Amino acid sequence: MALEDSNGLAPPNQYTCMLDWFAVDLEEEHSAMDGRILEEHAEYVVYAIHRILDQYKESRDARSKEGAEVSGNFPRSVILVGHSMGGFVARAAVVHPHLRKSAVETVLTLSSPHQSPPVALQPSLGHFFSRVNREWKKGYEVQRTHTGRRVSGPTLSHVVVVSVSGGIRDYQVRSKLASLDGIVPSSHGFMIGSTGMRNVWLSMEHQSILWCNQLVVQISHTLLSMIDSETGQPYLSTQKRLAVFSKMLRSGIPQNFYWMRQVQLPQVTGHVSNKNEKNVPGSELQSFSRCPRSVHWAEDGLEKDLFIQGTTVTVLAMDGRRRWLDIGKMGSNGKDHFIFATNLAPCSGVRVHLWPEKHEISSDGEVPPSRRVIEVTMKMVHIPAGPAPRQIEPGSQTEQAPPSAVLRLDPKDMQGFRFLTISVAPRPSVSGRPPPAASMAVGQFYNPEEGKREFSLSSLLLSSYAQEEIFLKEDHPLALNATFSMSLGLLPVTLSVRTAGCGIKNSGLPIEQAGDVEHSSLCKLRCFPPVALAWDSTSGLHIIPNLYSETIVVDSFPAFWGSTRGSEKTTVLLMVDPHCSYKISASVSLTAAAGRFLLLYCSQIIGFLIAVIFFALMRQARAWELNQPLPSLLAAVEANLRMPLSFLLLAVVPLLVSLVISLLTTQPFPPFASFIIVSIICYSFANGSVIILILCSQFVFYVAATVQVFIKLRWQAWEERFRFLRQFLNLFSVFTSFKVVHILRGNPILLIALVMVSLVCFVHPALGLIVLVLFHALSCHSALCSFLAASFRSHVQRKESYEYQARDDLSRQSRHKSGEAFDQRLPLGKNNSNDNDADSTRSFGETQLEIFNYRHGILILHLLASLMFVPSLVAWLQRIGMGQSFPWFADSALSMGVILHGLCTQKPGIDAFSFSFPGIRGGEAGLSLIYLLAGYYCYLSALALAPYCSFYAMAAVGAISFISRVIERQNREKGDPYFSYSGRKHSHKH
Repeated sequence: MALEDSNGLAPPNQYTCMLDWFAVDLEEEHSAMDGRILEEHAEYVVYAIHRILDQYKESRDARSKEGAEVSGNFPRSVILVGHSMGGFVARAAVVHPHLRKSAVETVLTLSSPHQSPPVALQPSLGHFFSRVNREWKKGYEVQRTHTGRRVSGPTLSHVVVVSVSGGIRDYQVRSKLASLDGIVPSSHGFMIGSTGMRNVWLSMEHQSILWCNQLVVQISHTLLSMIDSETGQPYLSTQKRLAVFSKMLRSGIPQNFYWMRQVQLPQVTGHVSNKNEKNVPGSELQSFSRCPRSVHWAEDGLEKDLFIQGTTVTVLAMDGRRRWLDIGKMGSNGKDHFIFATNLAPCSGVRVHLWPEKHEISSDGEVPPSRRVIEVTMKMVHIPAGPAPRQIEPGSQTEQAPPSAVLRLDPKDMQGFRFLTISVAPRPSVSGRPPPAASMAVGQFYNPEEGKREFSLSSLLLSSYAQEEIFLKEDHPLALNATFSMSLGLLPVTLSVRTAGCGIKNSGLPIEQAGDVEHSSLCKLRCFPPVALAWDSTSGLHIIPNLYSETIVVDSFPAFWGSTRGSEKTTVLLMVDPHCSYKISASVSLTAAAGRFLLLYCSQIIGFLIAVIFFALMRQARAWELNQPLPSLLAAVEANLRMPLSFLLLAVVPLLVSLVISLLTTQPFPPFASFIIVSIICYSFANGSVIILILCSQFVFYVAATVQVFIKLRWQAWEERFRFLRQFLNLFSVFTSFKVVHILRGNPILLIALVMVSLVCFVHPALGLIVLVLFHALSCHSALCSFLAASFRSHVQRKESYEYQARDDLSRQSRHKSGEAFDQRLPLGKNNSNDNDADSTRSFGETQLEIFNYRHGILILHLLASLMFVPSLVAWLQRIGMGQSFPWFADSALSMGVILHGLCTQKPGIDAFSFSFPGIRGGEAGLSLIYLLAGYYCYLSALALAPYCSFYAMAAVGAISFISRVIERQNREKGDPYFSYSGRKHSHKH
């Protein structure tokens, strides 16, 4: 949408093309799950960009022809701002072959997935993401010939990309997906979480990132700052544009725990010295500017200087005084770090200097120009402050205010200086208004090692029953470094900080238990509210002000294949008032952890579902090859979970293979222990889900088959009574005499194949796969009905044989008493005949049960494949009437491979590709080995968060089955033996 002026032209040089995906596609997330739709929208964006730029030129030419005065240049590029999949569409448009050169130089995305789709289910969608990202990687590389000669520079060297993630509350696009790592180099873009953004500090869900006022205002100011005031155009320099984004969006706190050490502000030097001065102490701080000269403090009070003797300095009011701290004296005994937390505004409320020796400062806060004094006030960074305490009445003393800024100095920063001063401005007086809320500032020299606390994994898991508690006595370090051995993105921790004392009353009990209201109020006047700063390697910084009892969650992604070391841990810096004692407890909610687990690893679990089905089919095929009874799908899944051999082969070996691949490639080696544990939990969860699906489907099939067999048997009993109805039904048999109907009845699979292929190639792959699932369901139902009918007949024959034997015994007894001759041949002959019939019936029933077991496994596999296309199908249904196009070739081709697998594997064996291992008993292998390799491939694809790759395995199995079917048909025509279910033992033993 464009902002137009009174002349019908958009404001020149400040045009922003908004690509809000929800506004375009009826606010449906399903539309973003189809690769064809994304490609069409990328083409539309390219057309819109060209039309926008052409419109400026046409309007300029028209006004020039009319004689109107035209000044300035019209825009030559467009800034793209995309939300959700719109951000990815914006990047796809940038690398589109039809886009004009330099038409897009800046891209800003909001909660947009860049690494992969949120849930990569459709093959064409995953392929589209991979292709676009591959083009972006090539776009930042120098173009060279095969001989290494440079042809041209990077084609995307002028493009800057910034990705803004919503953080922990965005359940659709997590921070890892919004990352630009490996796609855009750090010299041309970065990703920032909204929780660490300047003036925002909030996590927001997927929709609210569009209308959150703090973020919208900051983004608007940033885009306006991109315009060069001299030329009226966006800055040409990529570094300048990136510097504007960094300055306007990033806070002063870096995205890692080593904060304040690498902060570099773009201001000029703040070092005050002589012009000829070289190598002065504190030269490493010269990148920080001093406070503006416009800031003046009025003199208030006679005594200005206070000399602090302890390691902690406290400011409770704006008194206009300066505190002196001796660095050499207070920084002894390892306490060589300094931290300062305050709610006073830097420069206008408080100023901090480093002195090589003691000197005077003028009333306006300026240091003598001839002295080597460093001002480090601008090194202070703002943090979000919680709500300020309310005053009961004007002028009354209130509770301690929360800190809004923090300063940290390490020994390197203070090297070469003797004193540190904290100058506090006098309290401003506002006529007719109540005085401002209570001011606070607390500084301390401390030893970082004393403030370290570590929460082990075992203590976190047991915290739901017994909370982990830490007691901090008074005069503790202001900065408490708490390290959690498991990422808080996986195990959300409820952190509780309770005040136990503040030096007024020597009581070991908490305030709530002591019941001393006066003691509680006095401690609140003295102790500022705790603040927690959590660092996460993926999502960056999270700040929780006024922390008394909060659940801390970071948007981390631990234990993934390719995750870096350290990502399984979370560091939390807790700033608590050193004047007070605290009781800190941490507990984990197992329900919240389970929800986070399913959210983070849903893609991995989906891929494991396909692998579990392939492993179960492998078990069935192996039983066929060994001439053993074919187990049910449920029995096969349970057998694959047996310890130790089956579980190690199918669950642990693929993990070891993935680790070997990580070592052989450039992919980072994941944390070993957490990676193995989490992956096995996901695999176990996938097995449990498959078992539930199997039980539900079996229940439906058995109920339906039992009802049909019951009705059929009853109908046979009633058929003689209603002969007229039978004659009426025979009237419709005339239709079966048609040649077309006869051909279709003789080749039903051919008709079904034509229908499925037509739907897959010309309509949508999901529809063809749904027909395939219905075909499998009908086959399973037919086989199960035959099994139940055979079982019923066998039961009836056994019952009749038992009754006949009983009557024969009675007859023999009576004949023996009457002296009649006993003929043994007739009853024995009948009995043997009945036994043979029972055996043949039982053999047929077992065969039908085997058919059901195998077809049931194929049904579950292809049912999951159909469900993976459902989001794309929903998007396709929404676009009916808006112009349709054929499905992507990749989706159609892979779906046809799945169809071949369903139609060509009528038995769990392949003669054409079977082979034996010499010297190994029972070493014949065929389809079982193919299923095993397919399961391994699906397992590795799940670890790579690409479950759509399972279609490649299913299509490969389908192609192999089709080729085997063709070879077997040729061998049968040549006279070679061809086996079926009833003859598999002979075929395997000849």
